[in-house]
Amino acid sequence: MNTFEKYGISIPEILIPKNIDTSTWSVVACDQYTQDRNYWKDVEKTAGTKPSALNIILPEVYLQDSDKSERIKKIKSVMRQYISDGVFSEPEKSFVYIERTTGFGRVRHGLVVALDLETYDWKPFTTALTRATEATILERIPPRMEIRNGAPLESPHIMLLVNDPDHALVEKTGELAKKDAPLYEGDLMKNGGSIKGWAVKSYEAVMQVTAGLEKLYNSGKATVQGKETSFLFAVGDGNHSLATAKTVWNEYKQKLLAEGKSDEEISESPVRYALVEIVNIYDTGLTFEPIHRVLFNADGKAVLDFVQKNLGGNIVKLESEKLLAEKVRNSKAGFGFIYKSNVEMNYIFLDTPVTDLAVSALQPCLDKFIASENAAGNKEKIEIDYIHGEDEVMRLGSNGALGLLLPPVAKDSFFATISGRGPLPRKSFSMGEADEKRFYLECRKLFD
Repeated sequence: MNTFEKYGISIPEILIPKNIDTSTWSVVACDQYTQDRNYWKDVEKTAGTKPSALNIILPEVYLQDSDKSERIKKIKSVMRQYISDGVFSEPEKSFVYIERTTGFGRVRHGLVVALDLETYDWKPFTTALTRATEATILERIPPRMEIRNGAPLESPHIMLLVNDPDHALVEKTGELAKKDAPLYEGDLMKNGGSIKGWAVKSYEAVMQVTAGLEKLYNSGKATVQGKETSFLFAVGDGNHSLATAKTVWNEYKQKLLAEGKSDEEISESPVRYALVEIVNIYDTGLTFEPIHRVLFNADGKAVLDFVQKNLGGNIVKLESEKLLAEKVRNSKAGFGFIYKSNVEMNYIFLDTPVTDLAVSALQPCLDKFIASENAAGNKEKIEIDYIHGEDEVMRLGSNGALGLLLPPVAKDSFFATISGRGPLPRKSFSMGEADEKRFYLECRKLFD
């Protein structure tokens, strides 16, 4: 029996390239720099002719290109080649504890495990152990299925969050795993920082994983319609990749059933699992950045009045963008409005009484306003965009758009909001900067 079955995970068989050069093998998550082909061209130059994770992923900047099918065929061919050529060391049956020092000097801690896809569901108000944090867009799944279906290998950029203010799981396991020599270590390309990984092999380290999971399992318990449930993992990054893995497994499971495979054979299929990294939401190296909003062709005052009417709160006029940004940063549910009326710039702070994560209240309000105004047949349709960084929001607000600053993401209400309201609206938060996203490194065999 899988010792960790109760917690929806399993100990994976990890594949690491022999004599790994992390500076050429590891590349950032495929869903970063989706508008920057030059970034990925530079990655190609850096990797050169060496074995590289670049050759077994499809950067999403190329997802709409006419040669996508050829790229996917080549990816699977390279996977088979890497296996047959002995690129990888012998499989290491172990969790992996990670310390990632980002290019910004922050140290993030992680634990790589195999997640049982039977215990994950992206649907709203699910009671599964692992739940989505943002709405899943079903149209994004089929193109990703083409890559995973039949792939000999997987390498993850999925990051799961745990609600662990006592640092009982990842960090305490790491203290014990670090008594042994690292499994790998090295620098990461293009401002990616550096990384170290340790196999979690000792009895005391594995027992700490069990103890940490049990503590979190119990703290995440709730009773829903008379049934006891637990909310253990929240998908922080890679929501659509995990949804793809689940969909592929559901289809493959039906195939195995049709072939008359036993329950044991089905449960032991590698396709049932997805390699993921667990990160503590309270990790000192993990920053949660709000994703701001900008509305084009909208009347700033009308939007402000609509939001205040629906969410309540008090309006405070400020004299500069600097004062407004500081006010929003220091709030839990306050929003900053930057817009021009005639020639006058407006810097307005709306302090609302919202107690859930602020974005979960604001986005439905904006959607309602935009739908109503656009249905009225106005000449110019209102459009919305999602912006990282305050400076760009201020710039757009001063050039005729409406800039909307969102407050920091409150870690202490994150799990409670998802448990109570379901997945957050699209583009709710970002876990750090683009260069801090997960880099591909560990692999696992998937399809034979």
